[in-house]
Amino acid sequence: MSGTTTQGPQETRIFAPSAAFAAQAAVAGMDAYNALCAEAAADYEGFWARLAKEHLDWQTPFTRTLNEDNAPFYQWFEDGKLNVSYNCLDRNLQNGNADKTAIIFEADDGTATHVSYRQLHEKVCKFANGLKARGIKKGDRVIIYMSMSVEGVAAMQACARIGATHSVVFGGFSAKSLQERIIDAGAVAVITADEQLRGGKRLPLKAIVDEALGLGGCDSVKDVIVYRRTGGDIAFKAGRDLWLHELVDGQSADCEPEWVEAEHPLFILYTSGSTGTPKGVQHASGGYLLWAALTMKWSFDIKPSDVYWCTADIGWVTGHSYIAYGPTAVGATQVVFEGIPTYPHAGRFWETVAKHKVSIFYTAPTAIRSLIKASDVDPKVHPKNFDLSSLRLLGSVGEPINPEAWMWYYTQVGGEKCPIVDTFWQTETGGHMITPLPGATPMVPGSCTLPLPGIMTAIVDESGQDVPNGQGGILVVKRPWPSMIRTIWNNPERFKTSYFPEELGGKMYLAGDGAIRNKDTGYFTITGRIDDVLNVSGHRMGTMEIESALVANPLVAEAAVVGKPDDTTGESICAFVVLKQARPTGDEAKKLALELRNWVAKEIGPIAKPKEIRFGDNLPKTRSGKIMRRLLRVLAKGESITQDVSTLENPAILEQLKETS
Repeated sequence: MSGTTTQGPQETRIFAPSAAFAAQAAVAGMDAYNALCAEAAADYEGFWARLAKEHLDWQTPFTRTLNEDNAPFYQWFEDGKLNVSYNCLDRNLQNGNADKTAIIFEADDGTATHVSYRQLHEKVCKFANGLKARGIKKGDRVIIYMSMSVEGVAAMQACARIGATHSVVFGGFSAKSLQERIIDAGAVAVITADEQLRGGKRLPLKAIVDEALGLGGCDSVKDVIVYRRTGGDIAFKAGRDLWLHELVDGQSADCEPEWVEAEHPLFILYTSGSTGTPKGVQHASGGYLLWAALTMKWSFDIKPSDVYWCTADIGWVTGHSYIAYGPTAVGATQVVFEGIPTYPHAGRFWETVAKHKVSIFYTAPTAIRSLIKASDVDPKVHPKNFDLSSLRLLGSVGEPINPEAWMWYYTQVGGEKCPIVDTFWQTETGGHMITPLPGATPMVPGSCTLPLPGIMTAIVDESGQDVPNGQGGILVVKRPWPSMIRTIWNNPERFKTSYFPEELGGKMYLAGDGAIRNKDTGYFTITGRIDDVLNVSGHRMGTMEIESALVANPLVAEAAVVGKPDDTTGESICAFVVLKQARPTGDEAKKLALELRNWVAKEIGPIAKPKEIRFGDNLPKTRSGKIMRRLLRVLAKGESITQDVSTLENPAILEQLKETS
C-alpha cells in the first residue's frame, strides 16, 4: 500500500485464559495451538484429510483431498460422498443425543419451545418428503424467505437432505431484492411464512413474496410454501401456494438422505449491500460442513452440557454456519431467538441468558454498543441485574469490536471470567478465520489475534508482497481452505476478479479488508474494508481506528466514519456520532463537535481529526443491526440517496443525519 499507515495507540491490556478454562479446553494452551499450526505447515493436505475423516461421516470416503488443477476453482474431498443433514441429525440419533434438546425456540413474546434432536429429525424428514412430493430434487434451487424459527432451520436442513441448493434471503429485504435473487438463482420454489413477529409487531412476508413474483421474470417458481406463523390474512394463489402444514401432513417421518458429492452446492447466499446484480456466494457441502463443525469445537470450545446462543439471523452466513449447521453437526443445545434485543425492554438478551442458563453467547458489536447505551439510560436493564452466572464464553461477530465495548462486554457481561472470541470471517470464508482460541490465546481488546490452524493469512501491499509487522496492508489468504467460496453463482469471471485478482498473482484470496499486525505479538487487527481506508494528505487510516477512538470517549455510544472528497487533503473525515445523552443542536452541537475532534487528535493524532461531525439519535442500520456505511458516504457528499432503503430499520434517521454541525 502506498502512503503512510497511521496506527492508533498500542493496546497494552492482555487477558490470558484462566488455568481452569485452559485445562478443559479443546485446544489447551498455546503449545497445542502451535502444534496444530505446525501440523498444517508440514503436511497441508494430510492435516485437512485427517480432520475431515475425524469430524464428518462419509457415505463414500474421499481419496483426493485437494484438487488445485483449475485454480482458483479449488475442490476439496471431490470423490467423497456425504449428506449434510445426515451429519447434523441422524448422527445425533445414533450417538445418544436423540432426546437431547436441539433447539430452544425463544419466541418474540417470550414463549419458549424445546425441540429434541429426534423431533427435529422427524420435522426435517417430513418437510423433505413434502418437497420431493412437489417434484423438488437434487440440484434444484429453493429460496427461503423466513424469519427466525424452528421451521426456518428445518427448511434449510430439508433442502440439504434431498440435495436441493437453498438460498436464504433475509426477511427484511424488499420485494425487488427478493425478485433479483429468485431470478439469479433460477429458484423452483419459495418457502416463506404468512408474517413475521419482531418487537411485538407483525410484519409481512408472504405479501412481499407475492409482490416479488409479480414483478416478473420469476417463471421458474412453481411452488410457494407458507408456514402459518401468525394466522394473518394473506392472499393465496391456487395451484402455486401451499400451506406448510398441508405439505407435511401424512408424509413419512423417515427420509433417506440424498448422498451428494462433497463439492455439491449446499447453498447460495447473496452478499448484502452489493452493487449491480446480486453476488451469489456458492458454498460446497463437505468442506463447508467440516469447518462449521470444527470451529464450533475450536472457537466455541463446545461441550455436551453447553447451552449455546448465537443471536444472528438465518438470513446471514452467521445464521447458516453457527445456527443451522455448526451447532447441529456437533450435537449442541442452542437457543433460536425470534425477537429483538430491546423488546419488551433492553434487558431482553440478559433475561434470556438467565432464563435458559446460556453458557456460550455470540453477538455483534453493534448490539453490544446499543445495550451499553440502553443500560446508561435505564440502569434497570444493566447486565448486573440479571443472573449471568451460567456464562462461560462470549463471542463477537460481524465487524471489529472497539476496545471499550470489548472491555464492557468482558467486565459487565462476562464478569471478567469469560474469554471473548473476537471472530473475523466473511460470507465467503464459510467460518471463522482469525480468532482467539478461548483456552489458548491471550486476548487483546479490539484484536482478532491469530489465524486458526490451517488458515494461511498474510498482510501484503498492492503488488502482493508481504509487509512487515506494524505496517498496514491488505489481508489475504495464501492457501485454499475447505470452507472457502467455490464461485459466484453463474459468474465465474466475477469470482476471479473479486477474490483472486491478477495483480496479486491470481492465487491469493483477497479478503477485501485492510489489516495490521502488532510488531511484538503478531496479532492481527482489522482496520476496515479496503474502501474504508481513508487517505488524508497521504496518511492512510482505517475508519475502524477512528470509530474506536470516538467510542472510547465517555459521551459517545456509537460512531461511524466515512471519507468525503476534499480539495485540499484529497479526502477528509466525516463522523456520524450517537451520544449517550440527547442529540445536541446549535451551539451545543458545535461545542461537542470541537471537543470530540480534539479527543480524536489526542487518541490518534491531529491528522485523524474529523473535519465534520454530525450527531444523530441513531445510525442507519439494517434490521440485522448492520450500519449502512454506503448511505453515510452519500450523505457526507451532500448527494441525494437513490438506493433502495427498504432494508433499513430506521429510514427516517437519514433526514436527521443530513444536518452538519
